[in-house]
Amino acid sequence: MNDKSTFMRMREDEREIRKTLIINAAMILFERMPFHDIGMRDIAAEAGVSAASIYRYFPGRDDLFAEALIRDIIIVEQRFEKRMEDQSASIEEFAVEVSDYLIDNEPTYQMMSYFMTKNDIEPQIASRFNTVSRYFLDLLDQVLMRAGASKDKVQIYSQAFFSSLTGIIMVFRNYPGRSREEKRRMIHKLALLIAAVFRNGMDHQGSSSAGS
Repeated sequence: MNDKSTFMRMREDEREIRKTLIINAAMILFERMPFHDIGMRDIAAEAGVSAASIYRYFPGRDDLFAEALIRDIIIVEQRFEKRMEDQSASIEEFAVEVSDYLIDNEPTYQMMSYFMTKNDIEPQIASRFNTVSRYFLDLLDQVLMRAGASKDKVQIYSQAFFSSLTGIIMVFRNYPGRSREEKRRMIHKLALLIAAVFRNGMDHQGSSSAGS
């Protein structure tokens, strides 16, 4: 490797380190502050860099948040991939584990809620978010197919299941007047109900069509 290539690699490594530093600072702030109150100056102060320098790595706040969410989802996917190696992993276990992760991880929950409800995401950000989301849904496809879902309908089942589950979490995670554990029990109860509905209501592989 020549000196120029070595220098370029070092510059790229430094750039990645600084991006990670900024993303980690944003994740720390998500634990402390409401998502919509966090600005680039807050993140810069937490990271120990100037606000102007952040824009060298992220064109805007949504770009930074999308990168943070994507990195976090990749970690979540690796966790669930290991879980999927257990051939007995059920829909019910998957539903409870996803619920617990979103209950216990404030940054992930805030970022996911933001991008799922925002209607003016830049196309390139939406494309990256959708690609990573699709990979996560592929894991859910596997869970549902193990439960007998027909291959030709499993994607729509996965989308419906995940939408139902995240809807429950968004409604009850911060429900007023209940303790954290009361809310967790309620979410688990409803998540298991959704899992049972899908287990019993899906068209299964090898089943005959209605009326045939």
